[in-house]
Amino acid sequence: MLERGLEEKYYVLNLGPQHPSTHGVLRVELQMEGEFIVKADPDIGYGHRGHEHMAENRTYLQFLPNLGRVDYLHALAYNQCYCMAVEKLLELKVPERAEFIRVITCELNRIASHLLWIGAYLLDLGAFTPFLYCFDDRENILDLLDRVTGSRLTYCYYRFGGVPRDVDDDFLAGCKAFARRLRSRYRDYENLVNKNVIFLERTKGIGIITPEQCVQYGLTGPMVRGSGIPYDIRKCEPYSVYPLFDFEIPVGSTGDVYDRYMVRYREMEQSLRIIEQAVDRIPAGPIMAEKVPKRIKPAPGEVYVAVEAARGEFGIFLVSQGETAPYRLKLRVPSFGNLSILPEIAVDTLVADLVAILGSIDVVVPEIDR
Repeated sequence: MLERGLEEKYYVLNLGPQHPSTHGVLRVELQMEGEFIVKADPDIGYGHRGHEHMAENRTYLQFLPNLGRVDYLHALAYNQCYCMAVEKLLELKVPERAEFIRVITCELNRIASHLLWIGAYLLDLGAFTPFLYCFDDRENILDLLDRVTGSRLTYCYYRFGGVPRDVDDDFLAGCKAFARRLRSRYRDYENLVNKNVIFLERTKGIGIITPEQCVQYGLTGPMVRGSGIPYDIRKCEPYSVYPLFDFEIPVGSTGDVYDRYMVRYREMEQSLRIIEQAVDRIPAGPIMAEKVPKRIKPAPGEVYVAVEAARGEFGIFLVSQGETAPYRLKLRVPSFGNLSILPEIAVDTLVADLVAILGSIDVVVPEIDR
C-alpha cells in the first residue's frame, strides 16, 4: 500500500508469477522509484500442495514418492532424508554398500541440479550457449541415474533400510567416465562464463550478503558458503558414509552473486571427488537391512534429521504415535529461508539486478509451496 502523497513518485511493478526468471509460480511485488527498487515483497503460495498434511493420511511407504516432488531437482537428497528419519525411528542399520550407493547417486543428482541451475541462470542473464552445454552434460547424469532408478527427474529410489536395486559394474564405470567428461568441459565453462566480461559485470558486487545476515535469516547451502561461512552438513554434522571421503567446502569472500555462482560451480568438482572415491571403495555385501518390517509401524517417538541438499539444509521433523502413518511431519526446506532475505538485499537495486539476485538464490518454488 503506497503512502499518501507518494503516488506520483512510486509505482508498483509485478515480477511474476509467470515471469521466466522466477522459475515457478512466484510473484515478487516491486515498489519502484524510476528504475530503482524501493521495496520487494515475495508473494508465495500459488502452488501449495499440502505435502505435510498428506503425510499424515498415508502410510510411511506411500508418502515416500512425495519427497521427489518437493524439490524435483535434487529429489534423491529428500528421499534420503526421509528414509534416514524413518530408519532412526525403526532403529534400522543400513548396510554399508547401500550407503555408498546412496552417496554416489545423491552426488550425481547434486551435480545435475547445479548444472540445470547454471544453465537456466545464465539464460536469465541473456546467455544462451552455456545453457546448451549444461544440459548436454546433465543428460549424461540422467542416463546413469535412469539405469538404476528408472526415472530421470522425480526419483524414488531409496527404501527404508537400503536401496531396492543394486548397481552393476557398467554403472560404476559410467560414473568414472562422466567425471572425466565433466572435467574436460571445465575449460569451455571458464571461457564461456567465468571469464565473460558481461557476466562479471552482471554479478560482481551485486546482491551482497554479509555473514551476519546469513545468521540472522538462517541461510544455508551455497547462500551461506558464498558469504564465507564453511557450513556444510556433510562436514559439520556428518551422516551416511560422508566421513569416509576427502572433499572440501568451497566458500566465497564477498558474498555477492558471483561468489554464489562460483561456490556451486566449484561444488561440482567436490561431488566428482566424492563419487570417484565411493566408486573405488564401494564394498560388497547386501543392499537392504535385515528384518525390515513389511508393515512400517515405528514405536512412539520423534526425530529430526537433516541433510545437505543442493540448495541448503533440508530437515525432517517426524513424530510417531505407533501408527502406520506419521502423526506429524514437518519439512524444513532451504528455499523458504533463503528467499526470506530478498526484501533486504533488493532495496536500491535495478530490476535487471534483481533478476540476477533472485536467480542466485536458486529458488525451487514447489519446495516453498510444499
